[in-house]
This record gives sequence, C-alpha cells and structure tokens, in this order.
Amino acid sequence: MKNVGLIIFLVLLAQGLWAQGEGLVPMAVNPRLQLNAPLLAEKVNPNTFDSTFIYTLDTITLPVSDEFTTNKFQAYNTDFSAPGVTSVLVYHLHDSLNAPLFGGENYSLQPTFKRTVDLGNSTFTDEYFDPVPVKLGDLSTYPVTHITTNVYPPFYIFDTIDFINDIDTNWITDAEVFQDSARQFFQSISDPSKIWIEHEAYHNYSMAQNPWSLGVATFDGLDEYGYPYAMGTTTSGYADHLTSKIIDMSSLDAGDSIYFSFLYQPQGFCDAPEASDSLILEFYAKDLGEWDWVWSTSGGGSESFKQQHIRIDSSSYFNDGFQFRFKNFGGLSGSLDHFHIDYVNLRALSGYQDTVIHDFAFVYPIYTLLETFTSVPWDHYKNNPIGKMSSKVKVMVRNSDNVPENEQDGSTKIEYNGLTEGNFILQENLLNNGDLNYFPWTAYTSLHDFSTGDRFDESKTGISEEFDVLSEVTHQNSNFTLNDSTRSKQYFQNYYSYDDGSAEAAYGPTGNQSRLAIQYTAYEDDSLIGVMMHFVPTVEDVSDKLFLLTVWNDDGGVPGDVIYEDELFFPRQPVYTSNRSIFNTYYLKDTLRLPVSGTFYVGWRQFDPERLGVGLDMNIVNNDHTFYSVDFGASWSSSSIEGSVMIRPVFSTSYNAVLGISEKEKEQVDVTVYPNPTGGMVNVKINTGTFNGLNIYNLQGRLVTSSTQTSVDLSEFPSGVYFLKLYGTSKTYKIVKQ
Repeated sequence: MKNVGLIIFLVLLAQGLWAQGEGLVPMAVNPRLQLNAPLLAEKVNPNTFDSTFIYTLDTITLPVSDEFTTNKFQAYNTDFSAPGVTSVLVYHLHDSLNAPLFGGENYSLQPTFKRTVDLGNSTFTDEYFDPVPVKLGDLSTYPVTHITTNVYPPFYIFDTIDFINDIDTNWITDAEVFQDSARQFFQSISDPSKIWIEHEAYHNYSMAQNPWSLGVATFDGLDEYGYPYAMGTTTSGYADHLTSKIIDMSSLDAGDSIYFSFLYQPQGFCDAPEASDSLILEFYAKDLGEWDWVWSTSGGGSESFKQQHIRIDSSSYFNDGFQFRFKNFGGLSGSLDHFHIDYVNLRALSGYQDTVIHDFAFVYPIYTLLETFTSVPWDHYKNNPIGKMSSKVKVMVRNSDNVPENEQDGSTKIEYNGLTEGNFILQENLLNNGDLNYFPWTAYTSLHDFSTGDRFDESKTGISEEFDVLSEVTHQNSNFTLNDSTRSKQYFQNYYSYDDGSAEAAYGPTGNQSRLAIQYTAYEDDSLIGVMMHFVPTVEDVSDKLFLLTVWNDDGGVPGDVIYEDELFFPRQPVYTSNRSIFNTYYLKDTLRLPVSGTFYVGWRQFDPERLGVGLDMNIVNNDHTFYSVDFGASWSSSSIEGSVMIRPVFSTSYNAVLGISEKEKEQVDVTVYPNPTGGMVNVKINTGTFNGLNIYNLQGRLVTSSTQTSVDLSEFPSGVYFLKLYGTSKTYKIVKQ
C-alpha cells in the first residue's frame, strides 16, 4: 500500500510540474482588425438594409495578379452625398396592384374575429373577419420581392348580448404587419487597380514565416473586423473568403494557354491547421451559376511556401462572368487554423513550364534602426545618442527568379516630414555575403552597421517624435518593383519596446503564483510610472483572472529583489483593447514615480494557474530578455520561445506636464498599529509624520470602513484578515481580527 501511495504521489507531483511552464495559446480576436470595426450603434436596424449601399463593381481583364505588397482590396467608403450616388425608396407593404399603402394600415398575420357572448346560456359564437390580400416585402434583402399574403384586421370584437351597447374592441398593440420603408443607395465603382471584392482574409506583413516577398493574405476563423465567426464554440466551418472581381474572358479560349498560379503556406507564425481543415480554390461558372471546386489542401504544421500552377481549359469559364475565390475550412471561434497565400497570378499565353516568379524582394520590413529596441523615450535618446544606432540592422531579401541575379548597393534613408535627415548604404557584399550573384530561389539575411554616420536629429524639442525609414534594393529583371522597397517608422515615445506592435500569438507562464519578467536596460536613470501590456483574448477567457504588477532589480542577469509590487488587495486584470496602440497602460499605484537605474525587469505575479495571454511578436526575436518563474520566484528560466513579449515600461520623461504626474516625496510617516491580533478595537500610534486618516479593507480588497481618528472598531466585522492603509501613503498593515 505504501508503494501504491508513493506512485500516486509521484504521478500527481509530475502532473503538477508538467502543468507549469511557458507556452503559447491561439488568439481569439485580431485587435488590429478591430480598429476598423463599425460601432453597433451605427447599425440603424439589423432587420433592414435601410441607409446601406449597393455597389456595382467594374469588370477587370487579364492579367490579374497580386503579390500583396500593396493593398488591392476594394474599399467601400462612399458618402451619401458623393457624386454619382443614387437611391431608391422601397416599401414593406403593397396593395394587390403593387402600389404602396399609405393609410397607416396595421394588420395581423393571425385570423381575427368578432365573438358574440350569451351569458345566460354560457355560450359564444365566433365570426371570423375576411382576409385582406396584401403584398409583403422583406426589407432585409435586396432586391425586395413582394409576396401576396392574407392579413387580418388588428383587433378582436367582443359583443355581450345580455347587456345593451356592451361591445368591446380589443386592439392588437404589436400587430406584425405595418407599413415600413428602406432607402437603398447605389454607387458604381471603377478601379481596376483593386482585385478583391471582400475583406475577410487579412492582408498583413507579419503572420507568414519566410514569405517570398512583403505581404500575404491570411485565412483564419476571424471575420474582417477581427472577431470570431462563432465565439465560444468548437464549431468548424467555412470562414474567410477572398473573391476576385468579375473577369472578362469572353475573347479567350483554351488555345490561349491560360494559367492560374499562387503560393500557399499553412500555419506560419500562427496556429497550425488540423488535417481536417483545408484551404480551397474555386472557379465560378457563370452560365451554370455555380462555384466549381478546383483545388484544395489539408492542414498541417508550418512549412515553406509551395506553388500551385493550374491550367484553365474548360469552356465554362470563357465568358464575361468568370471569377475565382479562395476560402478556408477550420475553427470558427478565434484566430485559428491559419493558411497564407501569395503571388496570385492569372494570365494568358502561359504554359506548364511558366512557374518562375521574376522577383527580387524584401521578405520583411526593417523594424528598427536602434540597437536592441524598436522604440525608446525621445529625451532618453537625444540625451544619449552615441552608440544607440544599431550595428546589426537585419535585412532579408529573396531572389525568386530561376537564374542568379546581380544586385547593386541598396540604401536606407531617414525622413522627417518628407525631408531627408540621413542616408545609409546597404552594401551589396554584405547583402549577399560577399558574392555578386544571388542564387535562384534563395533568401539572404544580412546585418548592416548603422552605428556610425547620420543619426536622428537630436535638436528636436518635441515630447515624442517619429521618423520615416525608406529602404531600397534593386536588381535587373524584377517584374514586381514595389517589392524592392519597404517603408517603416522609427518611433520615439515615452516607453521602451522590443516588439513591432503586432501579436501573432498569446504568451505567458502557467502555474499558481507564477511570475513573468521582461528585462530592460534604459539609456539613462529615470522614473518608471507604469507598464504597457498588450493582452489579447484567447479561446479560453481569462479576463477575470488577477495579477500584481511587479518590478524587479537585476541580480546578475536575472530578476532580483522586488522594488515595486501592487498591494495584495489592489490586483489588476487583463484589459483587452482595440484602440490605435492596442496596449493598456497599468500605472503604478498612487501615481508613484519609481526610480530605476541600469537593468530592471517589469512584469507580473499571477494568482491563478491559467495562462494570461499577453501578445507575442514572433517576427522580432528577443526572448533572451524574457524570464519566468514557476517556483514563487526562487529560480528563473529564460524563455525558449522565440519572439518579443509585448510588455513595455513607461517612463515619466517629458510627459510629466502632460500626465500631471509629480515626483512623489519620500514618505515620512511611521506608525505603530496595536493590538494585533485584536478582538475589535485597533489603535494607531503616530511615531513620525502626520496622520491624515485610514481605510480598512477585507481580504478581497473591498473597503469595509474608514476613519479620520487614530482608533477604529472592528467588533461588528467577521473574524479574519484585514488591511489597514494610511491616507496619502503606500503604507499598509495586516490586521488579524479574532
């Protein structure tokens, strides 16, 4: 029996240990897409199309291509007063001659009647009213179709023959049929530079892994506004669609050798689709009025982009109504089961061998020109500019051609309000590791030294600044010149950051009382006023979980002593935002300004075992600055998951006047609290400083009583642990009420 008990103990211990540690969880929404979501209040009536637009789109011709470097998604943002806008007012209720009824009529869909009651004989008879034929239109769909329907007067009549003149009419107050109208607006759009008619697939530059160029279209379980198609379910189904405009192929036939090509990748930096998930390509046969399945692939782990090359030879497609579309099948409850596509190309006069993409392109944007950080406080930089420009700016380019390409020196330019402030050379011998020729189908990663030469102009006196960074690489035979350049921004705000502002997954440790700490070394000594965190909703809701904002000093490269932690009865919760910055700032309690010097760490101590899910940018690798502890802070582990955790320390810097934050004076109050434990009365003896009053909180952090006197009576409160906090200070005392 002892051995059995030991085995059970070891199994339970092992399960507890296995349950702790760092990890990732899929996101339930895409906060960056939520920026474009319409407010619910803007929807006039969900059951009508009133005040909405019907757009007539232009028909495009071959060739049709998109490498997703730029936005080729059709925009629908016409104003009611825009030139060319027309409108039609349609009505819900017509008479038998299709003329709208304007008499304020109301009708019931249920038969109504006159009831004659004979109280003396305890009997009644019903005389049903004759039906009225009208035509009802459904204002939730366009065009409106009116269907002849029998309706009835919206009242009942009760006549009691035992009493003279006792006739009652009971009106139906919520009669189903009444006159209503909706105005539909129309706008014709002609923009052949736009290809796609909807926005469900996510155009982005960060979610694919080692794409062939800047930009992909990503398919997942989120709609165009970043919300799940079916929140809180385990349902799978068709989710995103990416549909082309109508393409006129009436002048073509199979002899024109028409081919459709594209690249695709499962997972990337996101969630791996299961084997039951799929990415599907369909062609539209106009004369049959149906979408034909052409190609599909099942889910799986991340792999390099693959190419598909499909000949179009069916007569069903050679007309003026051809379209193609991609769609995905997968989980509908979040940012799940990802597929990415790139280099969509439909053209004539092609062939089975025409699979070469003549492109020389940036793979990723240049994220920062600073050493280590993507942003630092502006006054920290301008006070300490020497040595802060990066000696290892990462550039990744790819030759997708089938022949070696010769590339010249590239360049990176710093601009401020359109004016050039600095130029740097992307040396060709570094871009290509000393070789003039870039091998076919090969990506090259190089590091460039920008630590000398022009810097950002430190004479600018703004509280914050931002600069445009334009980089270019060129070669001789590219068909996609837009891919040869990339534009990004260098931000100087009031915070330090490692990330690019976009989360590909949700990160965190698991385990009761686990800790997460992100290491920073500031350019200069300053006062910390808060921490920005980008929490993202995950498929498991943890918005009600609690944590304590915590700051540590450095102990030989790992978190050391706690120099700030929230009070136990003032914990924080994950706050989900979809505003422009997508970060929520947790300010230190009582507007505290915490002096920090050298290396320090910001993060949290959580109470519950669940992963809290802070954003992880998987494009910039800084996990050597991420530490976590699952043994109450006794030991720390460095993260093994590549990426940058989206937690940023916020400094007072020049924002003092903006935020209204003043330096917190050193507390001079010293008191003695007695008796403790207590049966009721608690006394406060002032040793030094001024007493301004006190608050008493229970263990859940709820205020139970206040006093401006130095004594407070807890006799009426239940036994347990309470906290006494002095007004105007951070001093807190634990009290045991017996």
